[in-house]
Amino acid sequence: MTTPLMPKATAVWLIENTALAFKQIAKFSGLHMLEIQNLADSEATHGMLGFDPIASGQLTLVEIHRCEQDPAADLQISAAISADSVLGKKRPRYTPLSKRQERPDAISWLVKYYTDLTDSQISRRIGTTKITIDAVRTKSHWNAQNIKPRSPVQLGFCTQVELDAAVKLLKKTQEVS
Repeated sequence: MTTPLMPKATAVWLIENTALAFKQIAKFSGLHMLEIQNLADSEATHGMLGFDPIASGQLTLVEIHRCEQDPAADLQISAAISADSVLGKKRPRYTPLSKRQERPDAISWLVKYYTDLTDSQISRRIGTTKITIDAVRTKSHWNAQNIKPRSPVQLGFCTQVELDAAVKLLKKTQEVS
């Protein structure tokens, strides 16, 4: 189980603001039960401010009430909700000039190792045009003699997860036909 951000400060807040058992707080924060008792006795918390796990999104009020009702229940940390986790990671629209010069290398790598990828799949991963993909594929690109196949993941054009998803989709379509 993952521990909360700032476990001691979170434990201090839970001690001061809830009716949870020391054992529950200790298990949630990853601290020893004697440390929790020491924090509750205020021997170690002189000047320490509590960190609100509800405001930070690590716990919900419903979860705290559930565990207050049942002393044997364990607190469960909430999954982090962000715009990226809900909507997917946004890619920047602007690609710096230095990255634009590396696009043909990434295209060459995809064409070499995944020959069955369509131009539209490559275009989505790399952020380029089908004309450029065709020029790299037929070696009629203006800089064809200097193109070296390099992974688009290492160049930063896509993530390994996105590339794996495209390859998985490619394999599925090949199995169907």
